[in-house]
Amino acid sequence: MPIAQIHILEGRTDEQKEALIREVSDAIVRALDAPLPSVRVIISEMPKAHFGIGGEPVSKLKR
Repeated sequence: MPIAQIHILEGRTDEQKEALIREVSDAIVRALDAPLPSVRVIISEMPKAHFGIGGEPVSKLKR
């Protein structure tokens, strides 16, 4: 049973997360020849204040 765990910053829509799950699942099926029902995808969202780039939290960066 392949399991993909993906960490993303919060702010994506449910539709975007559904598309991510679908696309990652399809990629795993193609790459590993795994049956789709056996594929698991876990999305962990984190607040922008909990992730830093260059010593600054992303919430303070102008991105």
